[in-house]
This record gives sequence, C-alpha cells and structure tokens, in this order.
Amino acid sequence: MEFDPISAPRAARGMLGIAQPVAAPLTRAAIFLVATLNAGLENRMTVRSFCGDLAALLRAVESRDLEGGLSCVMGFGSDAWYQLFGPPRPAELHPFREIRAGARHAVSTPGDLLFHIRAKRMDLCFELETQIMTRIRDVVSPVDEVQGFRYFDDRDLIGFVDGTENPRGEAVIDAVFVGEEDAKFAGGSYVIVQKYLHDLDGWNALSTEAQEGIIGRTKLSDIELDDSIKPTSAHSALTTIVEDGKEIKILRDNMPFGRAAHGEFGTYFIGYSRSPSTIEQMIQNMFIGRPPGNYDRLLDFSRAVTGNLFFVPSATFLETVTDDQPNL
Repeated sequence: MEFDPISAPRAARGMLGIAQPVAAPLTRAAIFLVATLNAGLENRMTVRSFCGDLAALLRAVESRDLEGGLSCVMGFGSDAWYQLFGPPRPAELHPFREIRAGARHAVSTPGDLLFHIRAKRMDLCFELETQIMTRIRDVVSPVDEVQGFRYFDDRDLIGFVDGTENPRGEAVIDAVFVGEEDAKFAGGSYVIVQKYLHDLDGWNALSTEAQEGIIGRTKLSDIELDDSIKPTSAHSALTTIVEDGKEIKILRDNMPFGRAAHGEFGTYFIGYSRSPSTIEQMIQNMFIGRPPGNYDRLLDFSRAVTGNLFFVPSATFLETVTDDQPNL
C-alpha cells in the first residue's frame, strides 16, 4: 500500500482523528499568513466558528482544479490557544523564545494564527487566502504575509538545495506528529516559522568553496561534506540533533521569496516537529553556537525578522470546535 502521510498517523498509532495536511507533498507555490486575534468575545467566537468551516472552504476552492494539490494548515499560538479553547492545552505550547547572542538575534514577533497554504499554482493559494480573509478579516489583524515560490531545482536564493534531510515515508510519523506522550492532542504537530532576509551581495562575493563550508554541502551536487573537512560551525552540522545515538528529524517546507526591485531576498523557514524542543535546539545552536561561540556563519549573511511557535491540532479537532465560549 502506498504511504499516505495525511491519514497515516491515525492508522499507524490509533490516533483519535485525522491530522491536518502537515506532511502534504512539496508544491511549487505557498502563502504564509500570520495574524493576531483582535480583542473581544465576539471575535473569538467568530474564529472558533471558522475552525469547523475551514475544511469545507478548502474543498470549495480545491474543486476548481483537483490536480492542483491545494492544502491548508491552520496553527495557533500560545496566547490564542488559551483565549480560543481554554484548558487543556498542548503540553509543549509556549511563546517563541527570543535569543540574543552578539549581533545575532532570533526575534520573537506577534502571531496568534498561522495559515500555511500550498498548491502547484499560486492562483489557488491566493484564492483560498482571499476566501479565508473574507470570513475573518474583521476579527484578526494580519502581521506578516509571504508568497513563496519553488526556485529552480528546489534551491534557496543562496543557491543551495533546501530540505534535503526531510524524513520520508513512515519516518514522517515519528518526526512530526504528537503521539501517546500527549494523547489528548495526538495527531497534532508543532510548527516554528522564521522569516530570514539575505545579504545576497555579501554572500555572492564569497567563493563557492567558502559557501560550501558555511552550509556543509556541495553547491552543485548537494552532497554532504565529509566530517573530516566539514567545519563544526557548518549549518548542516549545527542543525543536526542527535539523542541517544539517533538523529531527531523535522519536516521543513521552506520557500524562497523576494522583491528584486526592492533588494529583498529571503527564505521563509517553516519546520514541523513532534516536539518544538528539536527546532528550538537547532535555533540555539545556530545563534549561540555549539559550543557557545561556534555559531552558524550563515547568520553573517542572513537575519531573522520574525519568529513564532504554533500548535497545529488535528483536522478532527478543528471540525469539532463549536462557537460556544470555552471554559476559561
């Protein structure tokens, strides 16, 4: 039987419900929308009501092109979870943790709701975002909106292939979905997003060999550098997390974005994981260093301008939310 990353969590672990399409196949286009929830009981009730309608709204837009691969993931920040749903809450949900280390700054920025919209065509993404905002425009305030695109052979704007180490097949289940450790939220996932802007002029002034040492992979063939020559500060080294002799994987669906006329070139990092601690350790290694001071030299050319942590509940959870006031 072919592996189905969307329904597999329920089948593999006996989870109560079906996961949102966190592990949907990579697409050519995406929209990342982060918004804050406006104050007021009526606004909270509108969003609660919308949760149950998202799946139907997705199907309506998807029907325009069944081959378009349209999907949408909805996530909630720590403060919003309490306001919208009250207790209980996902065990590891908390505000994004800011990090300062010298000139390097992993910022924490406002964000109550995340919509990660993907499709083979940007018009499908745009139409779904339009329909979502038609429903909730008056009750939320957008704080960041990025239209991402797949760049040639899945490369970042800095010229390297992105997402090489994503888990495949059934390994996605262990990497991404909450299980028995937090049974009430089984089938959910944590997601961290950061918007990075690149100094491409500075980066492109480096030799290919210097760039490869910073990333830890060859630029053309996308082969991991041998440990004997790979710097310990290489991006690929610092973002490899090993516990008890086993590498802990996450699922990335990063997208390039930019406005060339404005000199804006960036990467929208989005990482899904079973526990946010895995990605948090990666970010700490990058910004502080492992050991401290041995930081990711990519940050000499890239700076984070946003940072958020969200919890993505199961699709079944969303569909069973009512517009009643939660027990706060």
